[in-house]
Amino acid sequence: MDESKESRGREGKGSKSTGHKRKRRRRLIAAATASVLLVALALAAAASLAAKASTIRTELESAKHLLTQLKTDIARNEPKAALQTVNRLKQHTSSARQQSSGPLWAAASIVPWLGANFQAASEITASADDVVRLGAEPLVTEFHSLDWDSLAPKSTGVDLEPLEAAEPKIASAAHAVRASAQRINRINGSALIPQISEPLDEVREQLNSASSSLDAAASAAALLPQMMGSEAPRHYLLLIQNNAEVRASGGISGALAVLTIDKGKIGLESQSSASELGVFVPPLPVPAEQEVIYSERMGRFIQDVNLTPDFPTTAGLAQDMWERKTGQRVHGVVSIDPVSLSYILEATGPVQLTNPKAQYPRLPVELNAKNLVSTLLSDVYAAIPEPAMQDEYFATVAADIFGALSTGKADSKRLIDGITRGTQEGRILLWSEDSREQSILAAHPLSGSIDGPSVSPAQFGVYFNDGTGAKMDYYMKRTVQLVKECSSNEYGRVKVRVTSKNTAPVDAATSLPKYVTGGGAFGIPPGTVQSNVSAYGPMQANVESVVQDGAKIPFGAQRHAGRPVGTVTTSLAPGKSSIVELTFSRIIQHSEPELVVTPTVQTVKDVALPTKSVQCGGK
Repeated sequence: MDESKESRGREGKGSKSTGHKRKRRRRLIAAATASVLLVALALAAAASLAAKASTIRTELESAKHLLTQLKTDIARNEPKAALQTVNRLKQHTSSARQQSSGPLWAAASIVPWLGANFQAASEITASADDVVRLGAEPLVTEFHSLDWDSLAPKSTGVDLEPLEAAEPKIASAAHAVRASAQRINRINGSALIPQISEPLDEVREQLNSASSSLDAAASAAALLPQMMGSEAPRHYLLLIQNNAEVRASGGISGALAVLTIDKGKIGLESQSSASELGVFVPPLPVPAEQEVIYSERMGRFIQDVNLTPDFPTTAGLAQDMWERKTGQRVHGVVSIDPVSLSYILEATGPVQLTNPKAQYPRLPVELNAKNLVSTLLSDVYAAIPEPAMQDEYFATVAADIFGALSTGKADSKRLIDGITRGTQEGRILLWSEDSREQSILAAHPLSGSIDGPSVSPAQFGVYFNDGTGAKMDYYMKRTVQLVKECSSNEYGRVKVRVTSKNTAPVDAATSLPKYVTGGGAFGIPPGTVQSNVSAYGPMQANVESVVQDGAKIPFGAQRHAGRPVGTVTTSLAPGKSSIVELTFSRIIQHSEPELVVTPTVQTVKDVALPTKSVQCGGK
């Protein structure tokens, strides 16, 4: 009995121990199974996310190619093709948006480190889809229903009703694209992997560009009907700037006229010249800080109202001068130059000069896009000795070009392209005395403002004013480049490098007309070009130093609308060149710097060179 009990006791203990082991094994197996299942689920989730990411990439790549096609369709004025393209585009962006939504994608978006990439991908696809559905599609639908040729000037005027009808959709599309751009701009790209950050940068650039263009289109749709006389006739003082004698916004305003627009019909009247307006004594009041930089001459001569690069100031002075001399109060001021007129001639075709006042033995009777600039800015001075007759010739040519424009000769697409190009280069500027209209204009470069919403935070400006009192700027070749330098603190440093060369013939003093060289006026030898250079930096920055051809030189340091202004004067004999470098320090803006320059005879892209960065630390 005792042995049996002992035996059973041992068996009971063993049985209990075995049970515990079995339970442990089951728990281990269950845990292992759960782990395997979790790993399997994780792998399945990863595979699903990878597949979604691959689909997103494919769909967005397809959308990118279709976007290029859409631009081509619109450029070719093919509304049906554009509508088909935007429908295909919408399918791809909608698919990409669907792939970046759902519980799995949302869960992945909260995973540490990698989650930001999934969030960014969602923002990119949502923005792309919104731009297509809320921006491109309604615009293309409107484009499909509009006869864009009706917007081109004709002898009966411009039909403004289609533009007025389209304005709400254009404004809505601009708002949608602007909202998408702002959403993308808020994403911190530095925290993302290259596979996400690189497409993000591309999308951001495209959206910002599209937003800027659409904002301009919305402003145009809101402004043009009223400014083109849909409600009442409008009168604008036209300043025809002569780039051969450079001023900050282009050139002196030698020829003047009043541009009249009534229900879209354009006419040119009241032609005059700077010499006819004469000298204003006492001078008109000039804003104090601008008078310090550019002198009271701005208020004394209409040729000098644009010594300042701020076109609203120029326009206000010109409007007052015109009213004082003629008694006519204009509604606004428009500025153009011969280069922008040549862009218009690309749309109208050649213009025959039938007015006897424009016919001289050494000048062509037919002006076209190729010979206009050289004729107006060079040949005219050899053929017409008297300044008053030169101004008269300018005004007559302008009248003939606007006459061709108003008769409907212009190709509508080329005309829009030419005006757009002239505006982008700062050759066409516009100011309205109506405060509502001007507040809209102020948001765009067309306003020619040096401060306000049209000026980027990190904008630099380099502006030229002739100091020779002659027409020698036709021979000046210039380049301007921003050089981002290394800084020992959190502030930025940028060097503005201005290279100038006088390409006039060595014997310019005798081979060029006295009116072109200045004939030694102001003590400047004939053939030599004296230029006053004003360089503007971003708000709150400082002009630190100026170096000319390797040596430090004195310079003027002022402020205009809170922006630092460095001023220097260069003097170059024929064949000579010079490099002036103005260093701006304490720059608080960290965005990429932008550059605006005076539009001269040269192509603007040949003057304003791409920004250069100096490598730091010897790397």
